[in-house]
Amino acid sequence: MLRRLAGAVITEQPSYLAVRTPGNPGFWWGNFVLVDRPFAAGDAARWADVFAREIPGAAHLTLGVDGVDGDAGDAAELARLGVTVEVDTVLTATRLTPPARPPVGTTIRPLAGDADWAEAFELRLAAHGEQDAPAEHRQYVARKVAEERALCDAGHGVWFGVFVDGRLGASAGLFADGDGLGRYQSVETHPDLRRRGLASALVHRLGDWGRTELGVRTLVIVADPDYDAIRLYRALGFTDTEKQVQLCREPTAAEA
Repeated sequence: MLRRLAGAVITEQPSYLAVRTPGNPGFWWGNFVLVDRPFAAGDAARWADVFAREIPGAAHLTLGVDGVDGDAGDAAELARLGVTVEVDTVLTATRLTPPARPPVGTTIRPLAGDADWAEAFELRLAAHGEQDAPAEHRQYVARKVAEERALCDAGHGVWFGVFVDGRLGASAGLFADGDGLGRYQSVETHPDLRRRGLASALVHRLGDWGRTELGVRTLVIVADPDYDAIRLYRALGFTDTEKQVQLCREPTAAEA
């Protein structure tokens, strides 16, 4: 849904989807192939060939495995590809519970204007410890943030920020295409402001906005099952619904 809203080039074949984002080749999960089933014997070479054909010139390899139970498939085939297997939890909710300890002294509102979005760019780097990232990575982040702003400007959703003493301390987006699903994106908090309830308040406010302004019936968020954020989402009323499988091989230093 998000890639379509953003104008990605999507090729549909009987056994896979290929998604390309020509304007941001460094966005690995904007340039990937989604395969229709877990890996079986012989699939490593097959899907590597499909990826090379559909995403020409890519130094990375990114494959999603369609399914709901977290099964990536044959371990030997995955080893041949040299991929890292990531299985995230997809959580859903129809209504959220207000946070037990809402933050005080904060303002939660949509991002508006160049200054807000510039802060969102810097917050993303800080949230991932990437303030000193090389120019190529900063360009990728800048393009991704610009895409998110364009989606908001087109009316597909909103990006809210939590402002502490006038500065952006946390941010996240929510998008929908009219089919009743609302998809959260990039819940991020500045490292200096974590464990103060900013993210909980932000996710709750976004959920209310999505239901009233976008007609969202089901809220969807994806989380690492081993990271603290998933407990935050469950406390707000999200429940585990399915598993999402992503296979990734990063470029080598020479390829990058």
